[in-house]
Amino acid sequence: MPAQTWSIAELAAEYDVTLRTIRFYEDRGLLTPERRGTVRVYHSRDKVRLGLILRGKRLGFSLDEIATIVDMYDAEPGEEGQLVYLLDQITHRRADLEQRRRDIDETLQELDEVEARCQTDLKSLRG
Repeated sequence: MPAQTWSIAELAAEYDVTLRTIRFYEDRGLLTPERRGTVRVYHSRDKVRLGLILRGKRLGFSLDEIATIVDMYDAEPGEEGQLVYLLDQITHRRADLEQRRRDIDETLQELDEVEARCQTDLKSLRG
């Protein structure tokens, strides 16, 4: 029984991305479909990698970081190294997001204070 394959259109539909997006990931070397003439044939490895790329993007990783993570699976130090690297990246990403959350909370508090002062001043002006 032959291994399942997908066309670019099938992958695009399944992951709700454009053909251009998939071609872009190919150009960056993140996906390497088989070529049969002018037709791209995607195998399970490509499908898994596309899912990982899109998940990485949703988590805020850059394409370079994603490439490092997915490429480590096939190279030394292999899956263990990939997981250690990913855990390190998650730690850094989490710290960055926590800092952004603190910054947003602080900004919202400052806006509340300015709004309250403006409301008070407006009431005073209106008598």
